[in-house]
Amino acid sequence: MKNNGLDKILGRIEDLDSVNLGILVQRLARERKMQETVFNTIQDGILVIDSDGVVQYANDAASLIIGLKASDVGVTRLWKMVPDLAKSVEAQTLPGKKSSPVLSRELELNYPERRIVRLYMVPIDAQVGHDGSGGYVIVISDLTEERLSLEELIENERTSSIVRLAAGVAHELGNPLNSLTIHLQLIERRLKKLSLGQEGASLADSLQVCQGEVQRLDGIITHFLEAVRPRKPELNELDLVLLVEEVLRVQEVELSDRQLKVNIEVSDDLPLVLGDRGQLKQVFFNLVKNSMEAMQAGGRLSIQVRSDEDSVYLKFADTGSGISEEDLSKVFQAYYTTKDEGHGLGMMIVQRIMRDHGGQISVESRKNVGTAITLQFPQPHRRVRMLEKSEE
Repeated sequence: MKNNGLDKILGRIEDLDSVNLGILVQRLARERKMQETVFNTIQDGILVIDSDGVVQYANDAASLIIGLKASDVGVTRLWKMVPDLAKSVEAQTLPGKKSSPVLSRELELNYPERRIVRLYMVPIDAQVGHDGSGGYVIVISDLTEERLSLEELIENERTSSIVRLAAGVAHELGNPLNSLTIHLQLIERRLKKLSLGQEGASLADSLQVCQGEVQRLDGIITHFLEAVRPRKPELNELDLVLLVEEVLRVQEVELSDRQLKVNIEVSDDLPLVLGDRGQLKQVFFNLVKNSMEAMQAGGRLSIQVRSDEDSVYLKFADTGSGISEEDLSKVFQAYYTTKDEGHGLGMMIVQRIMRDHGGQISVESRKNVGTAITLQFPQPHRRVRMLEKSEE
């Protein structure tokens, strides 16, 4: 928007005396302050770069998105600050290159944190520049939350489809499996009454194999339904440390038999969280079980519990076999397992329960070094703020 009064003054600036020049400077300073205030209220990032790619201006949102400091403005080239972003605009800002139309594309930035952004780049009028190029205005929209919400929606729809399919499959398989179990029991009883010698013993072995396979199929169906069936958690105030200790007491004998050590580190003044007691015990049981089965005798499981202003964190770190980098992304997929006898649904269950509690889960692992899994639970006051925000 043009300021006609200011334009007239600037048009005859050479005729101004020192008093009017001082007034003009003050007026320009006020207008600049007002413009910066307006730009800083905008949620999208706004950058201005010159023909060499040096950042000449950045509003607060842009500084947050790309990790720019106030001292970087006027000094740092965009290419150095954000290589991922620079690659998209570098070709458009080469010296002597004619200004191109508006550029629009989506990028994934990895610094200062992972973000998915949409970038708009608009060339500034070449008359503004000193070498025939006026630089560019870049608008950066942060799409991270939107994309993550979309991914979660797609995942929920996929899970709902699996639940409906699983319910039908379970019904269809349940009846014949029950029938097989009954008839195998009848055959077992009759074999015991017959004197078939060595042949009878062989038949008994085959019968046990069939019974074992029926039980395994029944277990697969049970675990699958448990993994995908939505069940709303009953939230109550819980002490996570006491809950972990209960789980460890149940697994104490197995830990001792495997000659594994457990170390718990708890920070002071740990707050309570809202959670479903049974579901969270299942989470902890699955994680400890995975760690036990990944370690050899003499291994160590370290459980660290800490909190900040908004969340409570539980970290389960073992000295087990670890997970390769290429397999790390498969951890939460159904039926992925590194164990010979695992059903591959444990971590899928853990992820679903954490999501239902408004929490997050992250995994770090190195092959032959160990795995660390961190659970993040929102504190009760944080959960309230999240709900208030979602209702707006």
